[in-house]
Amino acid sequence: MAVNLDALRPGFTEDPYAVLKDLREAGPVHQIEVFGMSMWLVTRYADVRAALNNPLLASHGSAAGPVPRTYPMVAGGWFSDVADHMLMSDVPDHTRLRRAVSREFTPRRIAALRPRIEQVASSLIDSFVNDGQCDLISSFASPLPVTVIMELLGVPEVDRENFKYWADVVTGVNEGDHELVAGIHEEASGYLRDLVAWKRTSGDTDLIGSLARVTGEDALNDRELVSLAFLLLVAGYVTTIDLIGNGILALTRNPEQQELLARSPSLLPGAIEEFLRFDPPTSHATLRFARPGLQIGGVPIPPGDVVLLSLASANHDAARYPRADVLNIERADRQHLAFGHGIHFCLGAPLARLEGEIAFRTLLQRCPGLVLNPDEPLAWRVSINIRGLKSLPVRFRTKPAMPLDEQATIKVPKPS
Repeated sequence: MAVNLDALRPGFTEDPYAVLKDLREAGPVHQIEVFGMSMWLVTRYADVRAALNNPLLASHGSAAGPVPRTYPMVAGGWFSDVADHMLMSDVPDHTRLRRAVSREFTPRRIAALRPRIEQVASSLIDSFVNDGQCDLISSFASPLPVTVIMELLGVPEVDRENFKYWADVVTGVNEGDHELVAGIHEEASGYLRDLVAWKRTSGDTDLIGSLARVTGEDALNDRELVSLAFLLLVAGYVTTIDLIGNGILALTRNPEQQELLARSPSLLPGAIEEFLRFDPPTSHATLRFARPGLQIGGVPIPPGDVVLLSLASANHDAARYPRADVLNIERADRQHLAFGHGIHFCLGAPLARLEGEIAFRTLLQRCPGLVLNPDEPLAWRVSINIRGLKSLPVRFRTKPAMPLDEQATIKVPKPS
């Protein structure tokens, strides 16, 4: 009998790990129902990791069976005008699309963003640091990556609220958003077609402008460029929001880990990997479709059926990680699956890590002693793939302003 995850909400949305643990211990693969769709859930680390790189699991919608094609999320997502991108393609198209993006989305371009990310992070914190409290999602975790990804792509500032709304709906900020996906894709593709047409002749050096001028065998047509821009918008925005939000939530619930990280900032790179393992922003990989002959964990999957790979469950598999349900920022094993594995490994992982490093470092320095605000509840996104908060009310210690008489005693050294 299929496990109906919809019937377990809101508890499953707020904390899926107990349910995933029961499923993982009961068997490697389970039939489930979620958002009115029937699919197969893969729960164990070894099986999920292998499946992420299994050619018998297709990413392209052409492999979907007749019933899955009727699901609104599949019909509106895999057969829309913004579906011709890497995440929904297979070899050989995937190889060409990823190669084209990799030529422009380089480590050097990402590293060059550091001063701007630091500037945005500091400016955002300036707006609430003296209040001693804020909603960390709306005040910081959301506007930081929105600003960065929009500037990277070259989206005019006046249009950024529309982009944020599209990304929020596609990633399920509110219950029922999955039914709006088709309309959002149509709205976004219309805007992006006009933007791409402009970028092809503008000479702009932003990411869309650069990709629009790629020539030769890696050149992207308008539909591919529109799809890619939409993918980068959603992936570049949501991953960082939820890395920050889920990570800070974990630190408030594990204050000894927060104190350790505040005392030892050198632990930050490893801490970010632990946040990604412990409560990953992408809880489940993008839907895949079974090809003939597929078996996972000894379970045969009928061709055309939908398969959901649980990254969140895999990252909590006790057979892979000792004390998997415990947050440990000093954990040495960093081979988590938060960014996937294989050909679809997240291209934006370096950007998410860079934004996360700057965000956590700045927050811990300027907003010490972060705790949850008991007067306001947490609120979670309602999504198949995304694990993240839509509000995170926190309090923190404020640093008293220096008295005027003390400021007057500060001596500025004379230049030598």
